[in-house]
Amino acid sequence: MKIQAKSQVLSTPAATPADAAQYFTAKGAFETDVADVAYDLREGIGGFQLVDVRDARSYEEAHLPGAISLPSGRINSTTPILRQEDVLILYCWGPACNGATKAAARLAAQGYRVKEMLGGIEYWRKEGGVLEGTLRGEAPLYWSMSAAASPNRTNEGEK
Repeated sequence: MKIQAKSQVLSTPAATPADAAQYFTAKGAFETDVADVAYDLREGIGGFQLVDVRDARSYEEAHLPGAISLPSGRINSTTPILRQEDVLILYCWGPACNGATKAAARLAAQGYRVKEMLGGIEYWRKEGGVLEGTLRGEAPLYWSMSAAASPNRTNEGEK
């Protein structure tokens, strides 16, 4: 006698279509992705400012075109004033880095409109995005504990 296995996928029922539409619409208000950012940059569509929240040295080595550097751990109530009319698109190293999430929370609390770019600079690079900076494509692809602790590399406590 074969025992019928219970579905792991359906053990929690799917949301109603109306609830799913509301959830995914709300999710889009908080996130964007590499492809959408690349499209807008390529087409010259404005209204947003890219913000690299990694440490200053990582930004200097490689960053998205036109991005400004604002390390996540240095954002506080005395953060330099950014353009209120622009939506700030925040990115960090990649999916395992929560620097952009923390920065978005701090900046939103200060009255800025924010979105997090999913995948960070890791996925920008994986998808062939253009880079600016001193090393561009030769820069380290990931944040590294050993590199951050190296005496030849400053560790500002940021990812």
